[in-house]
Amino acid sequence: MNARLMHTSALAAIALVGIAASPACADPIEDFYKGKTITVVTSTGVGGPFDLTARALARHMPRYIPGRPTMIVRNMPGGGHVLATNFMFTQAEKDGTAIATVNNSIPLHQVLDGRGVRFDARKFNWLGSTGTSNLMTVAWHTTGFKTMADVMARELVTGATGVGSGTFIYPNAMNVVLGTKFKIVMGYKSTAELDLALERGEVQARSGASLAGILQERSSWIKERKVNVLTQVGAEREKDFPDVPLMHELAKTPEQRQILNLISLPPALGRPFFTTPDVPADRVAALRRAFEATMRDTAFLNEAKQLNLEMNPFGGQRAAAIVNEIINTPPALIAKAKAVLDAPK
Repeated sequence: MNARLMHTSALAAIALVGIAASPACADPIEDFYKGKTITVVTSTGVGGPFDLTARALARHMPRYIPGRPTMIVRNMPGGGHVLATNFMFTQAEKDGTAIATVNNSIPLHQVLDGRGVRFDARKFNWLGSTGTSNLMTVAWHTTGFKTMADVMARELVTGATGVGSGTFIYPNAMNVVLGTKFKIVMGYKSTAELDLALERGEVQARSGASLAGILQERSSWIKERKVNVLTQVGAEREKDFPDVPLMHELAKTPEQRQILNLISLPPALGRPFFTTPDVPADRVAALRRAFEATMRDTAFLNEAKQLNLEMNPFGGQRAAAIVNEIINTPPALIAKAKAVLDAPK
């Protein structure tokens, strides 16, 4: 190689190094998240599958976000999960430093009830879900309530955390559509508080309890038969409860079945995670990739197993599709459901 060629090659190499080190080639996602803190808001109190999942995620997900930000969990229970959802829509930072997990009944509450709603769930950027689990209505074993036929015959006192929660939505729907006799006592601050009330005898029953949550928090309820499972909400019966009817299977007419099918959609969303509206698209994409990578992470999955957290994860596009399906339900069906659920009780 002659001297001129060597000189030209050296200049080219220097130029390539300069290009590689130039600001134009820096990772804007890494630059943004380096030194930042991401807050994970959960709409439940401390403990329980939503809170524990959020805390496990906060320990492992930063490894998959460029810049490796710190992640912390903030509990924001209240209003049947509406408080935290409103916060994410109206007050949380819109830059990708706030993500949340809220109860899967929130999109349904937006279209069917709307009390307290200051959000549009379609505008959140959905990152994914850790999976699904049917929601159970259970009665304490000493009450004598063993089947839904018993709730048709006499009053059963059940507690609720708020109108946006499955603790209210499902017994209220069954009262109005099917004629059950749930007496709903409002005002519990969290489902953990409600579970304690059930154990103390303050209430006799509890709705909207995911099977995964019961097995994680109150496994003795099932193992020691402290509760009788009356009905479940979901697309199909849980394999361990093949004889417990799904709520929509209790319908007596096609119209009742349509309404109860609509109300049964949320469990398909599982334990979802999202970030705020208006986050730049490249940051949303990075958070989705990080969420999905965390769902495959061996250390995360091992921790979830130790915590008895059921994992059947899926990505943000599917989560968004489920939310849109719920909120974009044909107006005629929404009107029909509202007309029934708004009927005098």
